[in-house]
Formats: sequence, structure tokens, C-alpha cells
Amino acid sequence: MSLSKKYILWFAQEHVEFRAAEFDSLMKLFNIQHADNINDKKPFWTVEFPDDAVALQYASRSIALRAIFKLWSHGKNYEIFHKNLNHFLEQNQAHQSWLFKQETSFKITVETYNKHLSQKEKIERIESLDYLPLKGVVDLQSPKVEWWYAEFWGLDPTDVPNKPEDIFFGRWLANGQRHLIKEISLKNRKFIGNTSMDAQLSLLMANQALVKPGDIVFDPFVGTGSLLVSAAKFGGYVLGADIDFMMLHARARPSRITQRVREKDESVRANLEQYNCSDRYLDVVIADFSNTLWRNDLKFDSIITDPPYGIREATEKVETKPSKTEINKSTTLHYPSTSHYALHHLYEDLLMFASKHLKLGGRLVFWLPFCRNDYTDDIIPKHASLTLISNSEQILMGRTSRRLLTYEKHVESNHSLYDKGKVILHPTLTLDFRERYFESDDVSRSEKRMHKAKQREQGRLEALKRGKVVTDGRSFKCTMNRQRFKEIEENN
Repeated sequence: MSLSKKYILWFAQEHVEFRAAEFDSLMKLFNIQHADNINDKKPFWTVEFPDDAVALQYASRSIALRAIFKLWSHGKNYEIFHKNLNHFLEQNQAHQSWLFKQETSFKITVETYNKHLSQKEKIERIESLDYLPLKGVVDLQSPKVEWWYAEFWGLDPTDVPNKPEDIFFGRWLANGQRHLIKEISLKNRKFIGNTSMDAQLSLLMANQALVKPGDIVFDPFVGTGSLLVSAAKFGGYVLGADIDFMMLHARARPSRITQRVREKDESVRANLEQYNCSDRYLDVVIADFSNTLWRNDLKFDSIITDPPYGIREATEKVETKPSKTEINKSTTLHYPSTSHYALHHLYEDLLMFASKHLKLGGRLVFWLPFCRNDYTDDIIPKHASLTLISNSEQILMGRTSRRLLTYEKHVESNHSLYDKGKVILHPTLTLDFRERYFESDDVSRSEKRMHKAKQREQGRLEALKRGKVVTDGRSFKCTMNRQRFKEIEENN
């Protein structure tokens, strides 16, 4: 009997809503056949892949994944778990002998979710595996084989069960690509703005767009190019456009609190150079998205964007009105005036643009903001040439959220770009999001602060019950800020 083809996927409990969408996208990107036992909320999934090479292929792109392990045993209680592990050892003795040679160093890591174990309890878990035929020496720094024992104690920190709900044991194969989150973090990036996309979310968007080496990726609302950075890290050739001249030329006000003046070399290109992706940078152009300048036969492999919502960045387009005076082009510079670009018109143009300029099978990935009181599935924009692949919510603040929508082009559009009859928009999208965002409600600001303070205190008490060391992050942050301002004043 051959070794099991089941694997444990251990996910970070962050942006849980986007986990399944990324997983499904990567399965399609690599054309991976799989069987799974998936619960979207749990950090541990058991999945069946054809072989280790396929499992490593998935791990080579996943941002949500912490690590992947070859599953050796799984049980709902200790008795079943040990029985299954013993059975696995008996059935696969011929295939596993190389793991237990004298020269094969090893270590066993104990991981728990929603339950703190003392060092003594962790040692007890390891000693309960004494029937493993381990002959090599323990090496905690660079072992040849890493074993992982994991216990899942439910998702609710306020109602931890008396016994673990799931117990897993397996051999570590690879980590996911979460190191990229730190590598392209906004904290150290050369050029950022007020609405630069968080590194983790931008990487997830690139995965959902199926970006692969050689693809041409376009962002029509490029800003400081955060989405271009992520697409380029995965091998895409990137192109961007934006109406904001001041931002693209790094003349807008700096976003960092410690920075007073933009540096001369800040640019989207500089960001790509910072991450050794300058060879994948095509260009960025000043353009009004409502008045397309692209050739009709231009095709993109994917379009990834985060349109402005009118909160921290204005939604603008070039004003179209008949000119009453003739402009002398040889002596006078003309600066066209801009007007408000209503969100429902913006999304209508975006879907029409994608239907025209995406290749067949290409993907459009973008954010849609809304007030949660207004949301129903019917408000998701529709187009006859585009199929909705995924719809994941990120809660923002107050009563607002945004949804990451992924569409795939399934048929070529035979209609003109300006024939907008193929776009279906719900009347809710015509509501002014900015007005709804700032709309007052029945709860005062002081009541909101009191409610949040109670929530923080409740979370702290629950963490203490689980044995976690709790630090006052708010006080630490305030102290750091005071020290930072003091240093700035002293330097000036």
C-alpha cells in the first residue's frame, strides 16, 4: 500500500473570508485535481492531492497558507488518533523506513489553536508518540525531518471545550508564501499614498486574478502601484493608469507622519525597482477612465484594481462640456476641469471595459464598497460576458464593508464599449456611498468608545483565561508615538 496522499493545510486566521477563494483560484491556476474536507473557518483543512509535487506547487503561491504537512493521522479524540497513527505505521512500513534511519535528525513541534499548553503538557504530547520508531538525534535548529502534532480546540475563545475537537499528526513539507507580506510591506516601501493597498490583500488579489509569469496585468486606478507590485512579484508585466497627476508624479502630500516632503525619486517605478521587479514594469499613464484611450484590440490577461470610493480619495473624471471659447494651442496651456465620477457609473464602465479588453478566460478583480444595511446579493454588478467567481467580504468600520469581487470572462463581447445595456446595476448602487458613509446613526461617539473599550477588556480577560500573555498594545503605541514626535522636535 502506498503512502497516503492526504495533506494538512494550516492557515493563518487572518482574512478568513478570502481563504476559499484563493484556494479555488490556485487549484485552477495549476490545474490541480483534489478532494477535500473543508470548513472555511477552521485553520486546519485536510485535502487530498495527487502527490507531494502538486502539494508543493500550491504552497509556492498561497498567501493564506502557513504550512502544509503530509497527513499521517487524524482523530476526533486521543484514542482514535493513536489507533490511526499505529495503523498508518503498520501499513506503510516499507515506504517510511528512510525517515527513521540513524542519520536522520528530527524535531517534533506541538501546535494548538484556541488553547494554551504549558511546556510540560507539550512534552507529554510528544512522549505519547513514543511508539514512533525514531532512531536519529533531535535537532531543533536544522533537522532533516520535521514532525508536527496539532490540536484544534474550537473557534470560540469564550467557550473552549474540555477536549480537542481534532488532532493531527504529519510531516512538514513546506511553508506558504506569507513571507512576501513582510517583504513588500507598506512600512518600508519607497512610494505610498493614503489608500495604498495592504500587502497581504494585494497578494491575495493577484492570486485570485490567476497572475502567472508573462501575463499582462492592468490597474486602471493605479494610485501608488501596490497592486502592480504584487502582480509583478508573481511574474506579471504590469501597466497602470490614473487621473491623479499629482499622485503619479509623487507631488501629493506625503502619507507618512514622519515625512514632510516627498523624495525626488519616489514613483511607481521606484517601488518595482525596490523589489527587483523593474524588468516587469511597462508604464503608468495619466488617463481618465471614463474616456478610454486604449485601442479596441488591446487585451489584458487580468485587470486588478481598487477604485476610489470618494472617502479618502476623490472620484473624478474629466468634465465634458462644450467649449465657448477657442483655445490657442500654440500659446496657452489648457487644464481640463474635472467633475464627480458617480460610483455606479464607474462600475458600469469597469465591467464594460473588462468585457472588451480582457482575454477569454481572463479575470477582473476589484473592490465594491457598501453599507451593510443595504447589502443583498442582488447589488453585485452583472455583465453578460462575465461570470462571478468569488465574493468575499471585508468589514471596514461602523456600518461599512467592502467586497472583493472576482469575475471571469467566459465569452467574447460583440457589443461596442459604450453599449452599456449588457451591464445590470442594482438601484442601491446609485446611492451616494460617501453620504451613506458619513450618515449619522442613533449611537453617539462616546457610546461607541465605551462599547469598544468593553470589547477590548472582555477579549483581554478571555486571553488571560487561555494562558496568553497580554500586553497593552494601545499604551505601547501611544508611548512610541510620543517618543517619535519628541525625536522629530529635537532634530529640528
